[in-house]
Amino acid sequence: MHQSPNIIENASNSEWAIQSEIWIAELAKLQKTRKLRERNPNPLILSGHGNSMRIDKGTLLIKEGFTHYPQKAIEHRYFKGDLELPKTIMLLDGSGSLSFDVLSWLAEQSVSLIRIKWNGEIAIVCNGNSYAADQCKVDWQRELRHNPEKRLCFAKDLISRKLKNSILTLQKHLPQSDCNRKAIDWAERGISELPEKLTSLRQVRALEGHCASAYFKAWAHLELQWKQNSKYPIPDHWKCYRARSAVHECKSENRRASDPINAMLNYAYAIKLSQLQIEAIGNGYHPMLGIMHHEERGKPSYILDLLEPERPKVDAMVLEFVQSQKLSPADFVLTKNGTCRLSPGLAKMVAAMV
Repeated sequence: MHQSPNIIENASNSEWAIQSEIWIAELAKLQKTRKLRERNPNPLILSGHGNSMRIDKGTLLIKEGFTHYPQKAIEHRYFKGDLELPKTIMLLDGSGSLSFDVLSWLAEQSVSLIRIKWNGEIAIVCNGNSYAADQCKVDWQRELRHNPEKRLCFAKDLISRKLKNSILTLQKHLPQSDCNRKAIDWAERGISELPEKLTSLRQVRALEGHCASAYFKAWAHLELQWKQNSKYPIPDHWKCYRARSAVHECKSENRRASDPINAMLNYAYAIKLSQLQIEAIGNGYHPMLGIMHHEERGKPSYILDLLEPERPKVDAMVLEFVQSQKLSPADFVLTKNGTCRLSPGLAKMVAAMV
């Protein structure tokens, strides 16, 4: 597998290198301590250019890619049954190669492989345990999909939990304001109306949409902290949060974020979605048999169902991060069409947080 290198279009090499080293140091702080005889709980996150994964004398040899200059080459060698072997390996954008033998080795050792594109979309999720459907669970999914009453109950439960988690995020991670109070009121009203007043899936989706609109309006004017010593300017709409939507007219979807916070949200959602997909497949569920979400070609609609209540929790992580860290223009890349991309170092931080 190989992808051509992406072009870095903004900050200088020196500022890029400084920020990359900062995030490498911060990343180390997020590593969980492994207990005695416990398998490594931390995912191995790879980014940059020149990543390499190959089998060498029966071991898995990984060479990390380079994100800046100067940078020391980092290698990892894992033996079969090694407790240091991570359960998950994430490839974040960048470039590199791996062999078919690696895929077989990872499957044998129950290691999941995740590839995330630069825009936060999932390219591929390979579950280390492969896919062995539990027929009872798949039958349950099909029954709910084709039973309007049960499908509605399932959707109501998802959205109720999402709204409850939204209230917690609004209360704990955003300053008090009129917009914040209105968003909480909308969520509380939605929770009270879901059980009895809403009688169709269309009404549930409409309610969720209204609550989501109020929820993200409470984020408005959230100011990011920027380092004052940077020599490089940033667009005005990067300085504070505006909306969960694209700024430029040419982009009608959130997947191509135009500002730092939306870019981080896209990445964080993709990481969480991939985690849920690995868990669901491992537990025998069919990832494509969505119940609330419509089935779309290539989309794991059932996993999108599971993601709904988790979104506010992911939001809380991103909010806590952007309000506690000073960012630099070197943490982002502004492409020629106005799309905001995360630097490899910051992408690693976001992945590690989730």
